[in-house]
Amino acid sequence: MKNNRWMNFLPYLIMMLLLGSIFSYTRVSTTETLKYGEFYDLISKKEITEVSLTYNSTVIDVKGVYKDNDLDRRFIAEIPNTEDISNDLLEKLNKTVKDGNITIVNPYATNYLVEVLVQVVPMALLFGFGIFMITRMNGSSNNKAFEFSKSRARLESNIKVKFDDVAGCDEEKEEMAEIIDYLKNPDKFAVMGARIPKGILMVGNPGTGKTLLAKAVAGEADVPFFSISGADFVEMFVGVGASRVRDMFKKAKSTAPCMIFIDEIDAVGRQRGAGLGGGNDEREQTLNQLLVEMDGIEENKGIVIIAATNRPDVLDPALLRPGRFDRQITVSLPDRRGRKAILEVHARNKKLAKEIDLDALAQRTPGFSGADLENVLNEAAILAVRAHRNEITMADLDEAIDRTMAGPAKKSRKYTDKEKRLVATHEAGHAVVGMFLEGADIVQKVTIIPRGVAGGYNLMTPKEDSMFLQTKSELIAQITGLLGGRVAEELVFNEISTGASNDLEKVTKIAKAMVNSFGMSDKLGPVQYASDSDNVFLGRDYTSNKATSDTVAYEIDQEVRSIVNKCYENAKKIIKDHRDVLDNIARELIANETLTKEDLDNIKQYGKKDPDTAVVAEKEIKY
Repeated sequence: MKNNRWMNFLPYLIMMLLLGSIFSYTRVSTTETLKYGEFYDLISKKEITEVSLTYNSTVIDVKGVYKDNDLDRRFIAEIPNTEDISNDLLEKLNKTVKDGNITIVNPYATNYLVEVLVQVVPMALLFGFGIFMITRMNGSSNNKAFEFSKSRARLESNIKVKFDDVAGCDEEKEEMAEIIDYLKNPDKFAVMGARIPKGILMVGNPGTGKTLLAKAVAGEADVPFFSISGADFVEMFVGVGASRVRDMFKKAKSTAPCMIFIDEIDAVGRQRGAGLGGGNDEREQTLNQLLVEMDGIEENKGIVIIAATNRPDVLDPALLRPGRFDRQITVSLPDRRGRKAILEVHARNKKLAKEIDLDALAQRTPGFSGADLENVLNEAAILAVRAHRNEITMADLDEAIDRTMAGPAKKSRKYTDKEKRLVATHEAGHAVVGMFLEGADIVQKVTIIPRGVAGGYNLMTPKEDSMFLQTKSELIAQITGLLGGRVAEELVFNEISTGASNDLEKVTKIAKAMVNSFGMSDKLGPVQYASDSDNVFLGRDYTSNKATSDTVAYEIDQEVRSIVNKCYENAKKIIKDHRDVLDNIARELIANETLTKEDLDNIKQYGKKDPDTAVVAEKEIKY
């Protein structure tokens, strides 16, 4: 430790020596060089305190010091070496130099050691300083050049994340509870003859908390946590990934009980021999080594491997067989109760206003993952700081939800009057269908403020959280609601625009799924016509096999068109029956740009946003 500390001061020491050496050379430049006449004037006029004479074959080198206003000044001069001048010079110097301080220097007497040191030492110092700096640079940037095949797994101890920090996945935590007990007391399971799974595969959408849950298991069990990404194994050199796998398991065995977490395992665990160009030798060798190492772990040795992916369909079947990743846990998107619990966890360090209801916020965020909800609260906190508020308000949370779903508002983008009426009418059409169609989602918010590529949008939430199933009537209601904007444009303006392109894309996708996948066609019956391709790396549609005849394909197109047309006519009927509500919503949107569910309820009942204070023109809007 002391040696390292001394090495830290070495560059400064070398720099000081270099500066001193340079100063010693440059100091000569401060000496005054005198001409022949000037030198004789100096002898006659100044007090010379010391002088040295060096007799060469042709000249005499004179060096000395004289007094100038009580200051010592150095001088040098060259005098012709003749007998007369030499004798005259010595005579004058004897009279002028104080105390006869005259030195005669032998020009042939040389100190070779001093000359060598003067020339070599500065060069040696410069060379040493350069070598030192290069060594430091290499050590700080790439001192692991000889550890290329070593494992990149990061070892973490004393994990602070606990199950209390993970919310919205109670069932998943129950599945992991026995793993924690096993890591703490592996002998208890061995006595009973129970074999704990070596590998656990966590599957779920991005942001659902797979990595956080794995860390919480290590934190609860208080064991070392090896964390690595699947991409860290694969390199351009064949064999490196396999070597890193061997090194990682070697370290894990030496620190057992412990846990190995492999994130994005699909990067290294994809099906072997798949793809147009064949397999990837490096990735397949790495996968083979991973399988071998998992088989080499003896039962109940205190090593648990947890992997995470959102693409289980591309994994090699050998990974999923019993004895390897034989337990699969699906980490789903949280339901309403789970979203509230997640919000409570992330709101611990946030200053929320008293009127904020996290349960209502959870109801307004269906389909949000844990990462999305954390981002909502973080965006709300940033907005509160930007507005110089001391706490997060509901307005901040509303804006944060909008930002998460559609991006920040583009307030600088200005509509023309025609565009504004068109967008307001379009969004009002969606809202009217949602308000009056039985089974439709609840309209929570309508806005014509542009966000992202959208000119406006409706925030609609289901009446109940449905995690798995949707009925035919609910799908029909979704299609009808999506067509409400297009219908409103046609009825009000007798013209249609490109604003419904995204709506039509969703409508077509839902209708095709009803006929092809869900067997919801009255004419074609409960038959599934869609067939998935096994070649997951070649593009699903590119390699999809034709499972229907031309006649059936034509009938499928007819059924899809029939479902969409029926929903279109139903949306047209609803909007015609409630044309006054459509006009009132469009008028309020033009005036206020954003309407909440309470505003829509007031418009539905009273014809205006705020029946108590708002002054609304009685005449209808002229489009």
